[in-house]
Amino acid sequence: MTFSPSSTSVPTPSAPARASGRRWLWRDVDDVRDLFGSVTPNWYASIMGTGIVAVAAATLPFQSSALRIWATGVWILATLLLITLTVAFFVHLRVAASKARGYLTHPVMAHFLGAPPMALLTVGSGTLLLGGDLLGQRTVVVVDAVLWTLGTLLGLACAWYVTYTTFIGRNHSPAESTFGGRLMPVVPPMVSAASGALLVPHVPAGEPRLLMFLACYAMFGLSLVASLPIIVMLWTRLLQHGPGETAMVPTLWIVLGPLGQSITAANLLGDSARHAVSERLATAFELFGVVYGLPVLGFALLWASVAAAVTVHRFRGGAPFALTWWSFTFPVGTCVTGVGGLAGHTGSVALAWLAGVLYVGLVAAWIVVAARTFHGSVVSGRLLAPS
Repeated sequence: MTFSPSSTSVPTPSAPARASGRRWLWRDVDDVRDLFGSVTPNWYASIMGTGIVAVAAATLPFQSSALRIWATGVWILATLLLITLTVAFFVHLRVAASKARGYLTHPVMAHFLGAPPMALLTVGSGTLLLGGDLLGQRTVVVVDAVLWTLGTLLGLACAWYVTYTTFIGRNHSPAESTFGGRLMPVVPPMVSAASGALLVPHVPAGEPRLLMFLACYAMFGLSLVASLPIIVMLWTRLLQHGPGETAMVPTLWIVLGPLGQSITAANLLGDSARHAVSERLATAFELFGVVYGLPVLGFALLWASVAAAVTVHRFRGGAPFALTWWSFTFPVGTCVTGVGGLAGHTGSVALAWLAGVLYVGLVAAWIVVAARTFHGSVVSGRLLAPS
């Protein structure tokens, strides 16, 4: 597993472990410590990337029965992954407790503590949007409320803790090692804002619903303001030092996460405002979603085009697979949902088509990354080999 720059790298399996990964995975499975020792927080990015494929499909401007079936199937897969990985991660916390405690101060892995809450929030949104036919509307609301609450509390705790420890210098990495993963701790509140907007109509009317709406908008601001200086810092680092190691190039795509998710949140909150505030304020919130979203979309498209060109340039000679490749999925998915929201509010056919094109790219990236992850974890065992 390679999730970090050279000087602050997460331990990478040695050559012998890589070569014998399959033998280790299937013949030495009794060694629980080795089996679960590599189930680190960044594995939750696979749930984020899978869940967003389902959520994005459910929110596209155009719908069909086939698309609904596809989205439901992917949501079920994401749910099963969440259950399986969470069980494995709790075993990891027990059998590799000292290693797990090290994540809290690790200059790279600490940032990926933001992945588990975003995985919970993404699966929760998929449950609300797609699970009604299978589980019933009352059940999906309860399930989403539980996942949203857990994801939000964990996300806020992560945003506070990693920011605090970074400020006091406990998980600093060299300036030239700044990478897109630094956004991971501060993006969860934005995901909470977007997914919480879907829950607003289901909260009891009156003060509880208003409080939910206001809390979502506060988290929107929290995440947006915290993300901007990191994006500027990353831009500056790229100007001065270039993209760094090839294994870290995919993390450039993480920048699309706060951009696309903020567009999504602004538009979803604009939709839910009419359930929580006066008509005058609701109109203002809905207009804000468009006025904010369109300029940010312009920057997101610029960043996506540059990130794509850099990725092609650096991957042209081949690149070993790493879990960083999941950065090609969730951030792009947030742009799909964001563009879909703008298309709905503006009535733009061009934006609707753009959402569709982005979704096709998202699915293509997901298929490649999911297949490589399956091969690396189940077939060869390289991704789970003991470090």
